[in-house]
Amino acid sequence: MPAYVVGMAKANLVADAVVIGMGPGGEEVALKLAESGLDVIGIDRGLLGGECPYWGCIPSKMMIRAGNLLAEARRIPGMAGDASVSPDWAPVAARVRDATDNWDDRVAVERFEGKGGRFLRGDGRLLGPGRVEVGDTTIEAGRAVVIATGTGPNIPPVPGLAGVAYWTNREAIEATEVPGSLAVLGGGAVGLELAQVFARFGCDVTVIEAMDRLLPPEEPEVHDLIRPILEREGVTVHVGAKAQRVREDGGRLVVDLEQGPAVAADRLLVATGRRADLDAVGMPSVGIDGQLRALPVDEHLRVAPGIWAVGDITGKGAFTHTAMYQAGIAVADILGRAHGPAEYHAVPRVTFTDPEVGSVGQTEAAARAAGVSTRTGMAQIPTSARGWIHKAGNEGLIKLVEDARRGVLVGATSAGPTGGEVLGLLSLAVHAAVPTDRLRQMIYAYPTFHRAIEHALMELG
Repeated sequence: MPAYVVGMAKANLVADAVVIGMGPGGEEVALKLAESGLDVIGIDRGLLGGECPYWGCIPSKMMIRAGNLLAEARRIPGMAGDASVSPDWAPVAARVRDATDNWDDRVAVERFEGKGGRFLRGDGRLLGPGRVEVGDTTIEAGRAVVIATGTGPNIPPVPGLAGVAYWTNREAIEATEVPGSLAVLGGGAVGLELAQVFARFGCDVTVIEAMDRLLPPEEPEVHDLIRPILEREGVTVHVGAKAQRVREDGGRLVVDLEQGPAVAADRLLVATGRRADLDAVGMPSVGIDGQLRALPVDEHLRVAPGIWAVGDITGKGAFTHTAMYQAGIAVADILGRAHGPAEYHAVPRVTFTDPEVGSVGQTEAAARAAGVSTRTGMAQIPTSARGWIHKAGNEGLIKLVEDARRGVLVGATSAGPTGGEVLGLLSLAVHAAVPTDRLRQMIYAYPTFHRAIEHALMELG
């Protein structure tokens, strides 16, 4: 079966399982089901592998790594001598193209087909229970349909925006040159990661965030940490700033704000979140409202009889690691194998700015809103032994959120030079509900960044 269906004659196919959406979660489901001996058809309108390997996790972190190297070189004066840095975007762009095979998924398709799967390129859509349409082809799925179509950029209805050539994360990742100036609409994880990267390569960057702080889902202390760092690196930050309209003026894009001066730049990056489109995948055909923000799933990832869903479309965390976790449960359930229920109380996330911002579970505000009697503890990375040793670039913090009645952590934030790695210990503590008294009895290696967790535990009160 060819990977393309556009222009094919009308056909009817039969398979054991159909996976609509072949991003990380969908690909994992399709591969595992095929390896188990099922006849599997995978469908995707785009590249097999989805956003993560081509425009998300992997290429963006390559860009971030390059920017971090520049930042470290600039920290040499006063620490290890003198250094001069000359940024060059060419090797970064080349590495991204090499990693993505220049946005060619032939290797991924061949891997899937090598497991016995069939891949169709097109828009998969449910026609009813067990029936899927893609192009002129109708497929009867005898055992399972798995929805894994993910999300797309959420483009806000700002007047004028639809009439200009703006960037999403995809155009930013594919950039072969650093623009002279960049306006970033959205101060969330994607917006800040890319803002810092381009700023470190000499771009004049302005971040516009409608909420009253950067990284709104995180603890407010994270905004207080990250904003001055970005500003020292030359990034202009506007918070509580709503875009009133977007227009072109003299070859530049201008964002007029409801309050404050207009922001003009050579490029505009729209990074205002993601959204699912349940209607496009045909969910009304099985009785599910196509206007819902996410697809409702149970603890087995079931949507309805014979239908499962994994990944961003479930609304359980727009992360590759969540999709992969769900994929394992869905595969086991489809194959009738024993498995534990899906749990989301300890979903970790990391924003790969410098410093990295890792968090797990609930923030203090979310825990209180849920009726949890909270206690919090805080430690500052620069005052820890490792932070003092590290010196340049040592900004960070540890914040713990405890359920005081149960004596366990329900949330934590780890920001610092290796914030995402330090988060591992805290994720385990939240996931396994390790008593905080027991955490105080641990031996924390000295001198490490994770040792600051011990100091935060002492401050719980």
